[in-house]
Amino acid sequence: MPIDKGVQELIAEANARIETIPAGEAIALLGDERVQLVDLRDIRERQRDGFVPGSYHAPRGMLEFWVDPVSPYHKKVFDEPKKFVFYCATGWRSALATRAVQEMGLAPVAHLGGGFNGWTEAGGEALKTEDGREPRS
Repeated sequence: MPIDKGVQELIAEANARIETIPAGEAIALLGDERVQLVDLRDIRERQRDGFVPGSYHAPRGMLEFWVDPVSPYHKKVFDEPKKFVFYCATGWRSALATRAVQEMGLAPVAHLGGGFNGWTEAGGEALKTEDGREPRS
């Protein structure tokens, strides 16, 4: 059964409506308290490949539920007055996710162009832990 619109078209439409931050510019945002990077990848990707230090892990399948303040799954991090920059591995999931939360009214939001792969290729720091989570102090 054919579909009306493929994933590449959805991604292109999302990219036309959202802010994309190139990896080199995003690296400069690391440590900026006004910005929260949000990793949409599966925990196994974080374990295998590492992650941006200080990024908040929000699995893509739960994002809209975590953003919605009336959802029983809401996470308070999304109430903070910050710019949320979403990323995945290549920028596809994060483009779709950024468009979705933007349509929900979360602002300001953007996504990392090229995703985590672009981040590391541009020389961005990657933290790797056995469980894919931030180390606890």
